[in-house]
Amino acid sequence: MLDAIVWFFQNIALAFYNFAYAITHPASWLNWSDKEAIMRFVYYGGSVEFFFVVFTAILIMTGIGLWKNSFMWGCVRVMEGFANVVGRLFAWAGLIMVLQQIVIVFIQRIFVRPDISFGLGIELAFDISWWAEMLKLHNAMVVALCCTYTFVQGGHVRVDLFYAGVKFRTKKIIDMTGSIIFMLPTAVLVWMYGWYFMWRHLITPKPSASDTLDRLMLKAKAVRWNVETIGFSPNGFNAYFLFKILMVAFAGMVFIHAIAFFYRSYLEWKEGEESEGKYLDKDSLGEGEEAYEGTH
Repeated sequence: MLDAIVWFFQNIALAFYNFAYAITHPASWLNWSDKEAIMRFVYYGGSVEFFFVVFTAILIMTGIGLWKNSFMWGCVRVMEGFANVVGRLFAWAGLIMVLQQIVIVFIQRIFVRPDISFGLGIELAFDISWWAEMLKLHNAMVVALCCTYTFVQGGHVRVDLFYAGVKFRTKKIIDMTGSIIFMLPTAVLVWMYGWYFMWRHLITPKPSASDTLDRLMLKAKAVRWNVETIGFSPNGFNAYFLFKILMVAFAGMVFIHAIAFFYRSYLEWKEGEESEGKYLDKDSLGEGEEAYEGTH
């Protein structure tokens, strides 16, 4: 038990050194013309060192926020703003998906063409099945990158067993508990599994979560890019590595928003009901929104 406590605080102390070293030696992990830099990036992206750098940064932010609530509100606005900006941008993927499906139907059923070609100077030509399978990517963008945006907007379904019947401050305690016990650990687990899963489809030799930095440095001698380009069908969509990247992005965004949700819940708990929805940037349907929502 004592060893675990010493290990924990030792890693928090080392987080300051690791962070300072990373920002003062960017070429050691960002210069991807160097094979060892690629392997360092792969290792540290899912490492204990990276976790404690992020964890220590959150502790510092939280400490400052507890001392000065205006700082914590600022963090909430930035993190929720990030979720809104990304979500509002990639929500357009839903419209693109619909338009692309319409084009596919017209090309396939009316013009009886086996492919779709377009381009401005450089022709982009793929089989109809490639474009049809690409619809999954648009759907994945909406799911992965609009998840936290939907959370900010209050669009997720709440499984309510007793939440609605409790007092305001009790609700905030439940929200804080949920963000710490469920959202944060889940985001970390998805990141850890997704990070190495992604890189196993981008480079070879394939890295493993159990690989030490020394072992990855040995693998670096033979490392080369091997981006996954195999489709489910011979002429189907062949950029499935993008789904792995989206999975990692999803985990990162959920982690960030779990912090924002905890901060907001704490501040609303502390300041009372008058602070509910403070600085919340929610979308509006404009005039008549209340009447529209009343039909659902």
